[in-house]
Amino acid sequence: MGKPLNVGIIGCGNIAAAYLETFPRLDGVRLVAVADLDLSRAEALAAAQDGVRALTVDALLHDDDVHLVLNLTIPAAHADVALKAIAAGKDVYGEKPLAAISREARLVMDAAAAAGVVVGCAPDTVLGTGTQTARRAIDDGLIGAPISATATMVTPGHERWHPNPDFYYLPGGGPLLDMGPYYVSSLVTLLGPVASVIGAASNTRSTRTIGSGPRRGEVVPVKTPTHVTGVLVHESGALSTLVMSFDAVATQAARIEIHGESGSLIVPDPNRFDGDVLLQRLGDGDWQTLPVSAGYVDASRGIGLQDLAYTAAGETPRTSGELAFHVLEVMESVLLSADTHQAVDVASTAHRPAPISLTPAAVQRVGL
Repeated sequence: MGKPLNVGIIGCGNIAAAYLETFPRLDGVRLVAVADLDLSRAEALAAAQDGVRALTVDALLHDDDVHLVLNLTIPAAHADVALKAIAAGKDVYGEKPLAAISREARLVMDAAAAAGVVVGCAPDTVLGTGTQTARRAIDDGLIGAPISATATMVTPGHERWHPNPDFYYLPGGGPLLDMGPYYVSSLVTLLGPVASVIGAASNTRSTRTIGSGPRRGEVVPVKTPTHVTGVLVHESGALSTLVMSFDAVATQAARIEIHGESGSLIVPDPNRFDGDVLLQRLGDGDWQTLPVSAGYVDASRGIGLQDLAYTAAGETPRTSGELAFHVLEVMESVLLSADTHQAVDVASTAHRPAPISLTPAAVQRVGL
């Protein structure tokens, strides 16, 4: 790669801070501008960064020095901002989800294809040493042919700590759409795309009581499933069982387990970049911790931008819009199946992202 990829952020909320911590370590990416509907927020963020300009949203979209728009707006605005950036000829990388619904995400992908620009999307935790070490173990045949997986996320609900939890309990929220992108992205990275799903869902309580902040004690309605179970049938034939809950108190289940003909893996939290990968092979008496063998070392949020910047022309970024669209459709299909009590075919597919050899966070290139 020659010149750095110049990035402009739209959306200067809390999540921007995580990206700002990573930017100084990315030698292929340079932050040049920030924008927000509230210009004062953009100005405050820019003032804390050397050489970064605060612009209006429209000015950033049409700034020739910005090559890629990092879309950190709220999910409901993801598609609108992405489409405007694409219309301005910019590549786009967004926070998850790609769009609030797959119909909007399809518009983004079609527009990008027509314009010849690149779309990427979080989560990029799948690029860290945790998921990638597990991926290498599978690819190296340490568990034999993969048969199944389990993915479990259990929490009693965000209202206990979040001062404004309303969104999590409205359509578009819930445990699956909130946390599912981490788990489903990891499952697709490990086992490949999903062909069909079977889902079931429940809603334990009709209201939730805010437990912290100035609205403490206020009751908010629950209008979306708060416990979702799905069976994902991968194109490979492997079966993944997904449990996402805002209702259960706790669990000792591994966040992700992968089972093969001759061994099983415990995969670390897909909401993190690192963590131990445990292997038990047929005939072994106990679990062993695998040495870290793949992935971006000491990665953090935003490493997906570096990966995109180093993707060779014609290659698919590992955190691609294609993958994000497929993950979103898988989750929507689980909810549709739960609602209709029927299995649902997943119309889209995605390339299983290329593996990453063990490497410093700023070096690995795709297709080179």
